[in-house]
Amino acid sequence: MSYITKPVARHKGDRTNGLGLTTRDYEGSMSTLCAGCGHDSVTAALIQAFWELDVEPHRVAKLSGIGCSSKTPTYFIKEAHGFNSVHGRMPSIAAGANAANRDLLYVGISGDGDSLSIGLGQFCHAIRRNVNMLYVLENNGVYGLTKGQFSASADIGSKSKKGEVNRQGPIDPVSVALTLGATFVARSFSGDKQQLVPILEAGLEHDGFAFVDVISPCVTFNDHVGSTKSYAYTRTHMHEVVQTDFVPIRSEIRTEYAEGTVREVKMHDGSSVRLRKVDDDYDPTDRHAAIEYLGSVADQGEIATGLLYLAEAGEDLHRFSATVDQPLVSLGYEELCPGSEVLREVQKEWW
Repeated sequence: MSYITKPVARHKGDRTNGLGLTTRDYEGSMSTLCAGCGHDSVTAALIQAFWELDVEPHRVAKLSGIGCSSKTPTYFIKEAHGFNSVHGRMPSIAAGANAANRDLLYVGISGDGDSLSIGLGQFCHAIRRNVNMLYVLENNGVYGLTKGQFSASADIGSKSKKGEVNRQGPIDPVSVALTLGATFVARSFSGDKQQLVPILEAGLEHDGFAFVDVISPCVTFNDHVGSTKSYAYTRTHMHEVVQTDFVPIRSEIRTEYAEGTVREVKMHDGSSVRLRKVDDDYDPTDRHAAIEYLGSVADQGEIATGLLYLAEAGEDLHRFSATVDQPLVSLGYEELCPGSEVLREVQKEWW
């Protein structure tokens, strides 16, 4: 991980957002990842998304676990809060931080090893609790830091750099998220910035757990003929479900919808995702149809990308837990520790 901050060079022609900041103001330290790594493209997309949404850098909390993907938070928004947890434990750290301070914008960056192997249980429970955060899984099918062994997301028949063929079935994080009730599920490709940026923006604006699986090829260990997570394979097997765009809502928008035209799916936090259907029969608000569609696309050897599912309503961690509107970190000692009598009354709810 790098601690060398990029020098900020501002030019008169640099565009600024509503806060008067340029994209350079959302950068972090110099990347130490391999040249051409898809994770750096994800970083660039995140920087673009934060800049376009006019996000105040000090309001962002970046969290990660262990792996190449977990270096990513170092490379964007140097003024943000950050926590690098142990392997697979980022979701519980995110849930705890979110419970204490709901005013921050939480972004969790993880990998297929960090989320689908040692951290699979924590990943599942973060979905169940609907923790209000953007969860980005940088998916390359290998353990890059330990020299390219197959990960839990490696497809059957995929070949390693040494020619070994994977014979174990993969865990598809998108299917896991859908079956566990995630309220925002999307998949994209690190090399498709035009699609990835609006998906990340929509995820950042979503009220609840927003999951984005990003196919991000490992150029050192998994970008060769025979790999199903390579640049060449992904580009030739992508099947875009919808043409994705994101329009931050400024006032209420009402629109009629007809098959084959643009559809706006309203989020309950007031933001919206603007979708154009490629297939007239596809409905991103139908969870069961989305799961069935993913299976049919996978059987054809294709990768479904785009906004795959979006719930128009739901309860996040704070609504489930009935927390107070004021962040816990701003409450005084007397309010957090009201005494045994008050606590005894609270405990009666579970007697």
